[in-house]
Amino acid sequence: MERHILIVLPHPDDEAFGVSGLISLNTQKGVPVTYACLTLGEMGRNLGNPFFATRETLPEIRKKELREACKACGISDLRMLGYRDKTLEFLDSERIADTIEEIIKEVNPSLVITFYPGHGVHPDHDATGEATIRAVKRIPKENRPTVYCKAITHDRVEKIGEHDVEFDVSEVLDKKIATLKAHRSQTEGLMGNLLQKIDDSDNEIIEWLRTEVYWTYKFDD
Repeated sequence: MERHILIVLPHPDDEAFGVSGLISLNTQKGVPVTYACLTLGEMGRNLGNPFFATRETLPEIRKKELREACKACGISDLRMLGYRDKTLEFLDSERIADTIEEIIKEVNPSLVITFYPGHGVHPDHDATGEATIRAVKRIPKENRPTVYCKAITHDRVEKIGEHDVEFDVSEVLDKKIATLKAHRSQTEGLMGNLLQKIDDSDNEIIEWLRTEVYWTYKFDD
């Protein structure tokens, strides 16, 4: 069983799509989880479906949704780091790593989860993954936590190989769906379609929801 899990992702809802099953599997066993969310996703294109947010109200709405999502999957320690959405690639990666390193030293995780640098699709994903790897690499090798990375680029297998970690999260699928639904401004339209397909026994959708895969980051020292 993990001692403590630290999740480092850039946007509210990144955790819902990518890791909420694994989070729920662990939190229901009593494993503490800290979520360091770098931005509020305030530049997101979605404003609800139908619209209920504006560009001005979206940051507070997404903050509330993030808190609700954390409740749904059992995260009790949420850190909103306050960086601006869609700017992380332009910031000093060492400075972001400093912040992440402080959290690592505080919570002493046995597992860290982030995006695989270069394989996150969005520049914020890649910048977050890069800074997180920098921070973990500063920890003496014998004390480093394991790092699981999400990789979602089309060429991920070609570039970094097949995933080496896979979890069946079927037993907490209700928690995963609740976490996704909590991010209403971003997922309401999508969830309506997904839930309809689940009701229609669309096996591909069910398989996508219940299976989470990760790449263990291999440090070069």
